[in-house]
Amino acid sequence: MRSEALENIVTMLRSQAAERGDAEMTVSEWREAYDGLGALLPAAEGVAVEKVDAGGVPAEWIGTGDGPVVVYVHGGGYCIGSLDSHRSMLTHLASAVAGRVLAVDYRLAPEHPFPAALDDACTAYRWVVAGGADPSRVVVAGDSAGGGLTLATLVALRDAGDPLPAAGVCLSPWADLTQSGATVAEKADADPMVHAEDLARWAAAYAGSDHDAGSPGLSPLFADLSGLPPLHVEVGTAEVLLDDARRLAERARAAGVDVTLFEGEDLIHVWHFFAGAVPEADDGITRVARFIAEQVR
Repeated sequence: MRSEALENIVTMLRSQAAERGDAEMTVSEWREAYDGLGALLPAAEGVAVEKVDAGGVPAEWIGTGDGPVVVYVHGGGYCIGSLDSHRSMLTHLASAVAGRVLAVDYRLAPEHPFPAALDDACTAYRWVVAGGADPSRVVVAGDSAGGGLTLATLVALRDAGDPLPAAGVCLSPWADLTQSGATVAEKADADPMVHAEDLARWAAAYAGSDHDAGSPGLSPLFADLSGLPPLHVEVGTAEVLLDDARRLAERARAAGVDVTLFEGEDLIHVWHFFAGAVPEADDGITRVARFIAEQVR
């Protein structure tokens, strides 16, 4: 049973979507709304934020602890989301891991289609390692599109022969831009955040005119996943991307990857976003931090 706080969030999301007419919104309006939602959420106390240039990619160091380093790529369908949208959530993650989070402000579609986001994520990871971070104490993580981008980044780093991080964390990952998962339709009424029409729009924008949305770089669910570090995947049962997470876990395990999959009963897409305001989100951040601690010992 969802907490009252989460139920209130769901009610707010449905009301806002009805009022603004999501299908008619421009990308600029979407970006403003998403950043505005993030700005409403309470940040963790005492967590420092510093803007940095991560090898040419705008980023922020969040936290100053000497624990693990998390390279984080935000969600937003590859078209929206920013340092502003996810700053609050990531202060809670930095606090929970007692380390530092590098929030990556990767380039967005439609202005910058594939492979811009992937190139920026790889660049940011390499910058962290070149700066002296031990890859065995670095984790790559992300939510939604960022969850898929996390997986694509790990595959790209493996293929390039880079030292791989200790682990990857995929929260409500969008790993299949072709929308072939059954829950895209089955969970349409249950999901207050993500809709098939939006996924199709964002997938087309990210793929651009030169790439197939189903190619492994864009839809890493279909990539060769062998040789990847341990993965932690979280997904709610009330979201259209439920099958993306389930199939990702299944395919990664079949490729010999150590995978943990958490399915939150009746939880919504990237509920972790509401850390500091919703108990389920706080529990999710704690669970992710526990996984990270286990991997970087």
